[in-house]
Amino acid sequence: MSGEASLHRRIRAEVQGRILSGEWPPGHRIPAEHELMAAYGCSRMTVNKALGPLTEAGLIERRRRAGSFVARPKIHSAVLDIPDIAAEVAGRGEAYAYELLAREERPADTAEADALDLPPGAPVLALSCLHRAGGRPFALEERLVNLAAAPDARTVDFAATPPGSWLLGHVPWTEAEHRIGAAAATRSTARALAIPAGAACLVLQRRTWRGADRITEVRMTFPGEAYDLVARFTPSQA
Repeated sequence: MSGEASLHRRIRAEVQGRILSGEWPPGHRIPAEHELMAAYGCSRMTVNKALGPLTEAGLIERRRRAGSFVARPKIHSAVLDIPDIAAEVAGRGEAYAYELLAREERPADTAEADALDLPPGAPVLALSCLHRAGGRPFALEERLVNLAAAPDARTVDFAATPPGSWLLGHVPWTEAEHRIGAAAATRSTARALAIPAGAACLVLQRRTWRGADRITEVRMTFPGEAYDLVARFTPSQA
């Protein structure tokens, strides 16, 4: 094995070890190419061979004109579950924070009434919230609550309690529907999530029912690199 070939494996192993040990936490800036070249006495090609597989493995995130950084962990959620974002973020060891952006109780307009299968004018609670993980915007939540199905929501301080967490703990549900897709960030979404307008986002839309009554509809928008939806299942039986 040539010296260059063994050196890029050594660089890769040492960088990976510092990441996996926690010495370099998520968001930590990796030494620049010229710094690694000087430290190891090697060529730019050797450095690229060392860091390339770490980028492909999701351990390193390369940002144009900014450098390379330790990637922040993705949150994984089961497609067929209703996740509690606060619990999931905390479970990954990241600090969770939450902000209520807007709250309005109002008569449902035509689109809102259709979303919740209500007559136009029925009372709904509209909420807009921002979730953060490790200090960074993680998800924009836009939610409608059917106040006939969850009347206690009127008195909840959603500035202190995320609506998803409260609903999971206080309003029984019998059925849920997920719709998962991709969308480019609008200007308002981009501002909330601190990403460029037009950036790729993962969008999760969910409706929940209790019997025949729809309880809530929510649209969760995540920066594309921040969230995975995972399902594990077995073949159906004949």
